[in-house]
Amino acid sequence: MSNLSVSELPVLQPEQTAVPCCPPLTERPLSAEEAERTAVMFKALGDPVRLRLFSLIASHEGGEACVCDISDVGVSQPTVSHHLKKLKDAGLLTSERRATWVYYKVAPDVVAAMSALLDLRR
Repeated sequence: MSNLSVSELPVLQPEQTAVPCCPPLTERPLSAEEAERTAVMFKALGDPVRLRLFSLIASHEGGEACVCDISDVGVSQPTVSHHLKKLKDAGLLTSERRATWVYYKVAPDVVAAMSALLDLRR
């Protein structure tokens, strides 16, 4: 058993997800693993419907949106579900089922982490 005290143990947040752990592009070259992980996120956002869904969720009141509130993006409901799954699989969204509806929100810190990666002001 470790000699760590309770105050030294990390506290995990219930909805905390993995975010890009990459430095700004001007700091150092990305490793192959960092580039692969980050490319998955940017690839998911490379589709106009997914980018629009991501924007609708990120800008929705309270920072989360019911699928019923964001499904009018010019494609069928099954296609919306497909795109939401892709965004979630890429680590960009989290979801929670409440009764018959699913609510989505942008994964914590993901926008800030992606922004920091692209920060070229150094």
